[in-house]
Amino acid sequence: MKRIIAFITVVVVTTGIMVWSTPGLLNNVHLGLDLKGGFEILYEATPMEGGAKVSRESLLKTAQSLEERANKLGTSEPEVTTEGTNRIRLKLAGVTDEAEVRKQMKEPASLTFRSKDGTETAADEYKKIEMIGTDFAENGAKLEFNQMNEPLVSIKVKSKDKFAEVTKRLLGQPLAIYMNDQLISAPVVQAVLTDGTASISVGGDLNEAKELRDQINLGALPLKLTEKYSQSVGATLGKQSLDQTIEAGLIASVFILLFMVGMYRVPGLVAAFTLIVHTWLLILVFVWADFTLTLPGVAAFILGIGMAVDANIITNERIHEEMRTGKSIMSAVRAGDKHSLRTVLDSNITTIIVAAVMYWFGTGAVKGFALVLIVEIVLSIATNVYLSRWLLNLLVKAGKLSKPKYFGVKESEISEL
Repeated sequence: MKRIIAFITVVVVTTGIMVWSTPGLLNNVHLGLDLKGGFEILYEATPMEGGAKVSRESLLKTAQSLEERANKLGTSEPEVTTEGTNRIRLKLAGVTDEAEVRKQMKEPASLTFRSKDGTETAADEYKKIEMIGTDFAENGAKLEFNQMNEPLVSIKVKSKDKFAEVTKRLLGQPLAIYMNDQLISAPVVQAVLTDGTASISVGGDLNEAKELRDQINLGALPLKLTEKYSQSVGATLGKQSLDQTIEAGLIASVFILLFMVGMYRVPGLVAAFTLIVHTWLLILVFVWADFTLTLPGVAAFILGIGMAVDANIITNERIHEEMRTGKSIMSAVRAGDKHSLRTVLDSNITTIIVAAVMYWFGTGAVKGFALVLIVEIVLSIATNVYLSRWLLNLLVKAGKLSKPKYFGVKESEISEL
């Protein structure tokens, strides 16, 4: 009786949670460019100074700067990825003004050190540009700590004489740091600096120190962005793609669930329930992890469900085989679970390895497909392997599945030994 109560409690409570939460979950799933519509641009990065090279660090920091600008445009979930040694791909869902995006995105990160010029207003206090990004040494900003273990940002410039002249003239005055015309810090010059280095205090905030270091290094490595490719994806097309995909997935799921119940009876019902739980958990992970759903992700989603169905079929077919040899219900279920477990796990683990390789070496849509597939397989092992077996064993041990017909096996198919 306790096993039946446990079975009913798990099914009822889980079903109630899924019914209550699913509408809200679906509304919180972030849709990608190919589903929501928007704008995509591929940039080629080149150094502002002749003879310089595009380093991996400068490319990554430029991509980070693009993402920050995209967020300020008010777009939802901008996706910025680097490709190769000098390319950056930008995807913006829900974009309406493409001209404004092009204008804001292609400008290089602009780092300036400014002082007051005597004509400033309250709204714009520092106007006179004293130094620009290229005056600073590449990767010259570093995080350090003083004797009180407080974080500092040390900087290094290319021209010691220029820096000495600026600090001498502005001794005791602020030398404001701007990134893309936005004030990020305004340290006061405490001494004349003649060795080309300086330390900037950030008031003991480690995160602020790291951000300031990264921004100065980015400004010292400005890259010119040239648009190589762009495309606009209409929201109508994206919505149609999503609607058609969901419709096809629902129709296929209904047929799959009917097939499972028709072939395996009660174990088929258990498998159908765990498949629904598996799908709900995957949507939950998408929302909690703030993933963005794209068409490749939907493809991985459907593929993962197919693999989950396959795991249930392998297990139930092995149980059928054991029953046909004349074993008891309990013995057949135990033997079927045992013999199928290694096959199912081997299949899923090898797929995870392949997906991990795809994620490690792939880019863009390939990485998205691989990530969704990995998450889906992990959830499938938890639900369609272990949860389904646990629920089925509760019923078997409770004595409620005492006849082979409850498993879809006919009496005439059982061998008499």
